[in-house]
Amino acid sequence: MMSQRWIARAALIVALPVGLQADTLILRDGSRVQGELIAVRNGTIEFEERRGFGGGRTLRFDRDEVVRIEFDNVRNNSSDSNNFSRPAGMREKQVIVSADVAWNDTGIDVRSGQTVYFESQGQVRWGRDRRDGPAGERNSPPNPGRPMPNRNAAALIGKLGNSSDDLFFIGAEAGAVRLRGSGRLYLGINDDVLTDNSGNFRVVVYY
Repeated sequence: MMSQRWIARAALIVALPVGLQADTLILRDGSRVQGELIAVRNGTIEFEERRGFGGGRTLRFDRDEVVRIEFDNVRNNSSDSNNFSRPAGMREKQVIVSADVAWNDTGIDVRSGQTVYFESQGQVRWGRDRRDGPAGERNSPPNPGRPMPNRNAAALIGKLGNSSDDLFFIGAEAGAVRLRGSGRLYLGINDDVLTDNSGNFRVVVYY
């Protein structure tokens, strides 16, 4: 129950306005990390630490390591609810992500720092006797041939622009994702061989 309440709070915190960049993680050991919240997904907090004018580094914490997240100049009035919520007034678009297409064009242009949400359903067949939903194959072994070698095979993934390096994992998570780049948003599945694939994910993008 404690972890469910924590996830609800984190989801509401991430839903705060994107323009606020001065974020602070408060850890259970009492330390504080300042920087920018990137995403809360798969039970992991992704956070870009800021170190003066010398740039920073991306850190990842298990949610149990983090007591709370603070935003400067913001008073958090979120309630202790287990219901996931998105900010009101977001645009939405449904996208069909075909399993046999490397990158499906969403027709959505995004900017760096923008927060987006994904709701996905459906299953894809990605090999003989292999069928999975957006979360991908459970306990999937690493494969250097996949777009994201260390993430679940056949899972839903995203890419910004034409660069093959600007990838991010989505899976079946419905939490907020703060984008780190700008450009056209593409969606695909994390598989190295697409010719034997069939089916699709139906994804609603909120942006």
